[in-house]
Amino acid sequence: MRRFYCVFSFGICALLSASSPANQPQSEIVSYPDHSNLLVVRSKAGNERPVKTRADWKERLTHIRENMQIVMGPLPDESRRVPLDVEVLSEDITDKYIRRKIKFTPEPDDRVPAWLLIPKGIASNERRGAMLCLHQTNNVGKDEPAGLGGLKSLYYAHELAERGFVCIVPDYPSFGEYPYDFKKQGAHYTSGSMKAIWNNIRAVDLLESLPQVDQKRIGVIGHSLGGHNALFTATFDERLKAIVTSCGFTPFHDYYKGALVGWTSDRYMPRIRDIYQNNADKVPFDFYEILAGLAPRAVYSNSPLHDSNFEVEGVRKAFQKATDVYKLFDAVDELKLVTPDAPHEFPDAQRREAYQWLEDRLMPGKK
Repeated sequence: MRRFYCVFSFGICALLSASSPANQPQSEIVSYPDHSNLLVVRSKAGNERPVKTRADWKERLTHIRENMQIVMGPLPDESRRVPLDVEVLSEDITDKYIRRKIKFTPEPDDRVPAWLLIPKGIASNERRGAMLCLHQTNNVGKDEPAGLGGLKSLYYAHELAERGFVCIVPDYPSFGEYPYDFKKQGAHYTSGSMKAIWNNIRAVDLLESLPQVDQKRIGVIGHSLGGHNALFTATFDERLKAIVTSCGFTPFHDYYKGALVGWTSDRYMPRIRDIYQNNADKVPFDFYEILAGLAPRAVYSNSPLHDSNFEVEGVRKAFQKATDVYKLFDAVDELKLVTPDAPHEFPDAQRREAYQWLEDRLMPGKK
C-alpha cells in the first residue's frame, strides 16, 4: 500500500466561506413562492424585481444555494478541509488505462473508497480532461461505473477512461465499500446529500492535484442517484465545467405527483419529511433553479420517456425555464436534453452521444 499527499485547491465558489444559511433567522431567508419563475429576484421583504442582467441572476443564484442549504444543511467550511492523504490499495493495468483502488480523506475522521482510472500514454507535459463519475443506488457502488460489476450500460467511468479521460469514482456514503452511519459519523451533516456533495468536492480537489489533469477541463457524470448527485455537486462547485445527468431529476411536483417520501431517508434529505411534511409546495428550492443555476456551464440530460422515477414532462418544463437564464449568458446551446424511448436507463446511443459531447467540451482537438 502506498500513500501520497495532494495539494488541494481553494478555487471553489465563495459560498464555501459563507455563513451557514441553515442557522439564519427566518427573517434573513429569501423565499420564492414559485421556483419555476426564474426571471425574478426577491428582497428579504418579499419585493420582486425582474432578472435582466447576469448580475441580477447571480443574486438569485445566491438565494438558490442558500435555500438548498436550509434543506441539506450547510456546506462545510474550510476547517473541514484537511490533506487528502491518498492511499493506493491496489493497482491493475488494463489495455487502455491504469485502475487504482484508493482511499482519501475528505475531512477529519473519515476515509472515502474510490477508483482512480488513469489512461496510458499521457506525456509528461500533457494535461487531459477529467471526470468525476457518480454511481446509482446499488450495492456495488463505485464498482459499476468502473466496469467491475452491475450493469454494463452504466460502465461510464471505464468507457470514458478508454476514451482518454482521467476518472475518479467514489462510493456514496453507505454504498459499496463505504459503511457510513449517518446518525453517528454524520454529526456534522443534516443530510446525506450534503455529505456526498462535500466528498465529491474533495474528489475534485484530488483530480486537480494530479499532473495528468487539466484543471480547467473537469466534468461530472452520474445516473439516477449519481444523476442528481452530479447536479447538486456542480451547483456548489463551479470547477465542474460539463455536467451529464442521466435519469437524475424532475421537479418536485412531478416526482410521483408530489409525493416526496423517496427523498427523505438519511441518505438524502430528511428535512423534506421532518420540516416540510413531504409537501412540494413547502420545499424552498426545486430543480428548475438547480438546472438554471449551472448557467453558463454545459449540461446534458438523458431523460427517457418511460422513466418511472423522474417524469420526463417535468424535465422538459425545467429545461424550457432554464433556457431563459442561459440566454442571459448567450449559452443556450450548452443545454442538451435527450428523451430516448426507454425506461430508467442510460441507453448505448445516448451514452455514446454524451461521451462525444464531453470530448467536444473537455478535450477539444482530440484526434
